[in-house]
Amino acid sequence: MSQATLRVLGIDPGLTRCGIGVIEGLPGSPLKLISVGVIKTPSDNPLEQRLFQLEEEITNWVSKYQPDRIAVERVFSQHNVRTVMGTGQAAGIALLVAAKAGIPVVMHTPSEVKAAVTGSGRANKVQVAEMVKRLLSLTEIPKPVDSTDALALAICHIWRGGGNSKIEAALAAEKSRLAKLVRK
Repeated sequence: MSQATLRVLGIDPGLTRCGIGVIEGLPGSPLKLISVGVIKTPSDNPLEQRLFQLEEEITNWVSKYQPDRIAVERVFSQHNVRTVMGTGQAAGIALLVAAKAGIPVVMHTPSEVKAAVTGSGRANKVQVAEMVKRLLSLTEIPKPVDSTDALALAICHIWRGGGNSKIEAALAAEKSRLAKLVRK
């Protein structure tokens, strides 16, 4: 039984620049770039307008590309509280859009994404960007870095999520086999 291709929308949340990208693929198979971009909101607009704009644009991406999953970067503590707040608010909007559309969400830490894409959880942004370029067979690295990070999140999910799905399927099959043995 062949596995269906997974379409993942990756979101690198940010209030001023929110990276967004869609890829398709399967673990162990070549990945395909569908679309990539950045949602920008003017810093001089009121917060509620910026969040509304994010919600509208992420909703448009979901509607246009019909992802099977949405991968969002897990917000982690930074030194700048203002940056963390904006990132958290943008992540919340992504989660809300996913819930409204009925699309499962996965959250990955920056270290998980770096490890999945480069093999090292301590990789720098240049190493991640170069691997995204290679893994998606691109001629150049998408800019700005927020868009590359969104693609890295989607790659991470296809590779990690696909592996987790295989483990879950194997466990379910084993549980079913054992239940049949017990009934005999």
